[in-house]
Amino acid sequence: MKSKYSTESRILPGACDASARLGIPDTFEVLMDLATEHADLLGISAVSPKMKGLFWITAKTRIRFYKRPAMMEKVTLETWPETPGRVKCNRSYRILQNGNTVIEGKTEWALYDIREKRLTSASKVYPEDLEWEEDPVLPEGFTRITEDTEEEHRFASYTVASTDIDLGGHMNNVAYVRMIARLFPFAEWNRMNIEEAEAIYRAQCFEKETLTVYRNVSGTEEFFNAVKEDGTTAFQMRIKKGGQAQ
Repeated sequence: MKSKYSTESRILPGACDASARLGIPDTFEVLMDLATEHADLLGISAVSPKMKGLFWITAKTRIRFYKRPAMMEKVTLETWPETPGRVKCNRSYRILQNGNTVIEGKTEWALYDIREKRLTSASKVYPEDLEWEEDPVLPEGFTRITEDTEEEHRFASYTVASTDIDLGGHMNNVAYVRMIARLFPFAEWNRMNIEEAEAIYRAQCFEKETLTVYRNVSGTEEFFNAVKEDGTTAFQMRIKKGGQAQ
């Protein structure tokens, strides 16, 4: 069994921002859905009998944008899991147009055993005959973001809404990215012409919790820390800005 999954798609209006291109948070959602679709084909999605008592945890996601496809344009979506480590494992993604990569990304996952209340090896759930694809994207890995809660960098606050909650009963991964995007006027967000976006998930958040968001700007990069009321860092994000917006 081949580990790479490929499917044809279109950029539908619901996944576009006001520029009529695939939105930044929407890209995280497209890749999350693609991974879920592929996992289901492998028999290891959240609803698969094989996964009873096991839960996939997203630790980090990094996405690089070369070009954001426009509304109704055709794209090819590709994803494949990389050979699992002892506990953590990576999944790679590409979005292509006419054979050219326009977006690529990587997610670090971990498998949690609900019954034993600990992380467990992901290698035990993948099909034994899976032929691993040795084609990792973004090999430089993930960024270590400093926890910044200095008062001068306090940027905004956000209360977790009912629409942010997923089937696990906590804030959905993509909802954190949407939260950051919502803190900006669209014109400013669009001018950033984001070339990279990186999300790091640190702690679960629940409906009606209030997060304080801190923002630190360093050259072409911006760093965000979303902190719970008890002082726990729940989410971190890094964006790298490009030149003039496309």
